[in-house]
Order: sequence, then C-alpha cells, then structure tokens
Amino acid sequence: MAKSDAFFIRGIVESNGTTYAEQEVDLGSYVNLGTKSSTLLRIRNISVQVTDDTTASAISTNGAAKVGHQLTTQSQTGLVTADDKSLVASGSLQFYNAEVASGSFATGNVIENFDIAPQHWTNGYLIGVDSLYIGVDQSAALDSGNLKIAYVMECQLESATQANSVALALSQQ
Repeated sequence: MAKSDAFFIRGIVESNGTTYAEQEVDLGSYVNLGTKSSTLLRIRNISVQVTDDTTASAISTNGAAKVGHQLTTQSQTGLVTADDKSLVASGSLQFYNAEVASGSFATGNVIENFDIAPQHWTNGYLIGVDSLYIGVDQSAALDSGNLKIAYVMECQLESATQANSVALALSQQ
C-alpha cells in the first residue's frame, strides 16, 4: 500500500473539574500490525479546539485556571512532559481576570501555549498503536461549565517498511 489520501480522525474529552480525564480514540480500523504486511498511521497535522461543555463558545472564569491537554499513545493517570515517549502532542492554556484599573477586572483574558507545536512537524508523526488517548487536567473549575478539548488529526495510512519501522521504534521506545 502506498500512502493514502489524507483523512481526518476526531476525538474529544470533557474535563470534570480538577481531576485528570482521558478519552480513548480507537485506531483499530486504521493501524494493522500483521505478520505479512502492516499498515501505520501518519499524523500530518493536529488542530485543537477548547470550548465549554454546552456550546462552542467563549470560556469564562471569575478567577484563574490553568488547563493542560495531551495526546498520547498510552493511557496516563495525569499530564506528562515531552520526555515521555508516549506523548504525541500537548498544550496548555491559562485563564485569568486581569486588573485593568484599581478594583476593576477584565474577563476572558487567555494565554495560549502549545508546548510541542505539532503543526511544525516536517514529515508527520508515525503511529503504530491501536489507540490514542486525549487527556485534560485543570487547576480550577470554570464558571462556564466543564471544559471540552477536541482534537482533529489530519492523517494518512502507509505501509510499514524497514525504514519507517526503525523510525517508529526509535521515536516511541
């Protein structure tokens, strides 16, 4: 099998407040690690959407909150750092109310950090597992409800070769 045309895989996880939450994204119909021929998944690009639990609208908080999210090749019990080889992509957001004048606050200020910047991959990210896991954790509950993190992954299928199998083993073991 040569490389396929690009297609999209989507997954979403909802935060339940301040406890790590995770949702599995099943790749069983894409990845096949057979004995005669194997098919791998290459993630070309990832887009992330952060919303509240009722609509795709603005998120508000009267205090401050830090939110971390990640996409991993193994189930986790909390957020991991970039030296963990199961980490595919991650990001963080900080919500806060900034004092704009003595005693008055502006709401909805957000700082955004994508700490791996997956959109800068040169050749994509090769995946050889049956599931990915989207995880989220936050430091405080938000006024607008629970938080949802949605990932949209632009992907291609490709046949396993000796070269890409070695690359996969080196990057994820």
